[in-house]
Amino acid sequence: MTIRTVRPNRVQHFRPRTHCFKKLEAMVVEMQDPNSGVKGSEQKLNVNTIPHVITGEDVIAWITTKMKTTPEEVQAFGTMLVAYGYIYPLQNHKKLVMCNDTSLYRFQTPYFWPTQNWVAEDSDYAIYLAKRNIRKKGMLEPYEQAHYNHLHDWLNHKWDFIVMQATEQYRAGKERKKPDRVVFDCQERAYWIVNRPPPRTHSAMDTGPERLIDPTADEKITFDAYRRMNLFYQQAIMRSKVKSSVSLGALAKYVTTYKNHDPFLAPCLPSNPWQTDNDTYWTYNMRRVDVPTKMRVERWSFSLFELLSDLRGRDDFKVFLKKEFSGENLAFWEAAEELKWGTASSMPSKAETIFKTFLVPGAPRWINIDGRTMGLTVKGLDHPHRYVLEAAQTHVFLLMKKDTFFRYLKSPVYKDSQKKALNPESHSFSPAQLEQNAQNRSPGIHPIILWQQEEEEKAKAAVASAPVDIKAMMSKIDRKK
Repeated sequence: MTIRTVRPNRVQHFRPRTHCFKKLEAMVVEMQDPNSGVKGSEQKLNVNTIPHVITGEDVIAWITTKMKTTPEEVQAFGTMLVAYGYIYPLQNHKKLVMCNDTSLYRFQTPYFWPTQNWVAEDSDYAIYLAKRNIRKKGMLEPYEQAHYNHLHDWLNHKWDFIVMQATEQYRAGKERKKPDRVVFDCQERAYWIVNRPPPRTHSAMDTGPERLIDPTADEKITFDAYRRMNLFYQQAIMRSKVKSSVSLGALAKYVTTYKNHDPFLAPCLPSNPWQTDNDTYWTYNMRRVDVPTKMRVERWSFSLFELLSDLRGRDDFKVFLKKEFSGENLAFWEAAEELKWGTASSMPSKAETIFKTFLVPGAPRWINIDGRTMGLTVKGLDHPHRYVLEAAQTHVFLLMKKDTFFRYLKSPVYKDSQKKALNPESHSFSPAQLEQNAQNRSPGIHPIILWQQEEEEKAKAAVASAPVDIKAMMSKIDRKK
């Protein structure tokens, strides 16, 4: 490992977790106390004797005695210590979890703790891989070999320096005693497992975007800031408020309605893809699957917004409207959505098409909205923008919500979808099957391909639903005669 003398300015990179790290480090220091800490012993691993080795069950027992909490929280806390690199496994080094058994672990040296704020740079990782490649005589693990090849291409301009550093560190390591050399190799490998995890492995060190504002800096509030704060509080006082009982009732109703459809609160059927790496759940819930699941059809009945947000539910709603000869409202709502989320260059042509199709008197799919809304919409189409149809779209949405939506829920179309809906059975996987699923994980369909498929389907639907010109059809028939 390269020794540094100057620490880089990490600004906000580690600051959000500093308080958490300090608490973990205080606990780890207490765990290493010779009198009241976790008892370690020498253990023989392969042909090497490693000192100060602890077992997973001893760590779990110590945390249970210290924290006096539930076994689940103790297991989660132990796994957090391993995931952040304060304790590292000696046997299955890729599995960064705390096992409540006789698995062997060691405490990481403070030099490699996250609060040291060392940057895990590519050049350091390249030196580590080159040194490991020398020691293993070219027999790196597959993911390490892939990283090694990538870094060789990326840092080709200074690869000779990297190999020289790796060679010198390898020679210096051979001068140590064998137990010390083995311990340092394990510590260094544990550090890079945390900071450069293998594929399909969650890294606890992942951080979000860099903060632009320092939350600990002393902010000087200007007169203009006080003025804006005063104006904000005046408006807040005048704003109408809802009783807390009404808000809590609405929240309780929402939770009761959606709790069975939340994958974090209720089990996914047939299995949770985030836990099992099995994509059957995604296959059953594709955007335009032929036969939807029972839970999905049930969600359509929650609100019109849920129904229209699901493309499969919207298709089902279109079938119902087609039977009732009242599909112009939904067609106008979809056209307004395309105008709102479409490109800026296509706005004038789309606005003109919408005006001729839905709003002009005698239009082929004329919608019935009040005169004031129609006047505002037609006037706004002289200079079209994304939200020019907002008032008319809201009016049409409320019409469908108050009338058409409830008739759809009572219609044979929706009841037939409920009968045909799939009800997958729960499926559990063994540890070996979970490992196999992780290795055979499919990359999935690219979002751009899904978008292209949706655009093709929209184009076909637009051609199929276009109004038929009777005069043109009659003229073609007369020509054939």
